[in-house]
Amino acid sequence: MSTRNRPLDSQDRKILRELQQNARLSNAELAELAGMSTTACWNRTRQLEADGYIRGYVALLDSAKLGFADIVLLEVTLNRHDDDALARFGAELATLPEVLEAYLVSGEYDYLVKVAVDGTAGYERFLREKLYRIAGIRHSRSMFALRCMKSVPSVQIA
Repeated sequence: MSTRNRPLDSQDRKILRELQQNARLSNAELAELAGMSTTACWNRTRQLEADGYIRGYVALLDSAKLGFADIVLLEVTLNRHDDDALARFGAELATLPEVLEAYLVSGEYDYLVKVAVDGTAGYERFLREKLYRIAGIRHSRSMFALRCMKSVPSVQIA
């Protein structure tokens, strides 16, 4: 991956916008939507990948259909805050499949964690069998999401 941070022009932005809407577009379809030749579109898309603007392509799965209909936002405080404790907790958290996102944050809590579970019973299992088995947790607080108002996989391109 290139470390170059070149500015995006309008053609790059068109490609990124279209790929955000449908990453399964063929190069010919993408080129038509972006108003470019297929060769120019192919080259620009590969350059956007090489420059790190496009990190990858994924399928967005429906958590509810997979049996994880509830989202819980979990705040966690650790006993210690040295580099080893933070690294150990972060590494163990990353192995848990229910964890969708995890952030080291400023403020009253150390981590904000987004978890997908199957109801309150599923959340209790997650806590007892997984989260609370990670050493070093001093305190946690959770909130069940009632409704998602907005969810996007990345920053929207203007």
